[in-house]
Amino acid sequence: MQETPILAFDVGGSFVKAGLVNPASGAVGGAVLRRPTPAGATPVDVIDLLASMAGELPSDGPVGVAFPAVTRHGRAWTAANIDTRWIGTDAQGLLGARIGRPVAFLNDADAAGLAEMTLGAGSGRSGTVMVLTLGTGIGTAIFVDGRLLPNTELGHLEVRGMEAEHRASAKVKTDLGLGWDEWAAAVNEVLAAYHRLLWPDVFVIGGGVTENWEMFGPLLESRAEIVPAHFRNEAGIIGAAMAAAALPPRDGGVGDQAA
Repeated sequence: MQETPILAFDVGGSFVKAGLVNPASGAVGGAVLRRPTPAGATPVDVIDLLASMAGELPSDGPVGVAFPAVTRHGRAWTAANIDTRWIGTDAQGLLGARIGRPVAFLNDADAAGLAEMTLGAGSGRSGTVMVLTLGTGIGTAIFVDGRLLPNTELGHLEVRGMEAEHRASAKVKTDLGLGWDEWAAAVNEVLAAYHRLLWPDVFVIGGGVTENWEMFGPLLESRAEIVPAHFRNEAGIIGAAMAAAALPPRDGGVGDQAA
């Protein structure tokens, strides 16, 4: 894997992050830019923002984009926390044409999982590892003996009559003003539902809320092992950079990146 820093983005429902990442080590060079996701999160507005942020972090070569949707062959196919006009949009082609560089475009939880399984909390682990990103929604990435099953989107699994991410995302905690105990109980209910269906050996918990791991991590319970993401809230941009580094020479990009 190349060591030249790669520009990578992590597009979330609330914020867009960008940084220059060494994909071989996972190190992020300099400051990570953080900008509010444009209101409505339309394709035009988000692509404009990515192009602008790219100008603030000069670099060469391929670019990685972690995105909150099912992605296949450079297109977005769902839009749970973004504008519905993303569905079917060739995001890889639009951004690639705008900045004149190859683009790797993949699901945001898959990107975070790629980082964690390659260099982070899942590195060297066999069996079934489920990476969760708790943010505006709940992203999920499932790895079996190190191999990714892409685009699982199990944040939308119904748990007691409500989508998991509407019950236990970090946004729900903020919006409802939940204390750590109450929110952790909701997360535990979601973990139990995932375990009943998938029997993972390990849950790797990521997302910005892990900055407060000491407040809620000890409250989480499961028959599976529970560990915090090594890269915490930067896992998405690190995994996106790894996907970009894996692009074949002069390739136009990838959609459903597999580890």
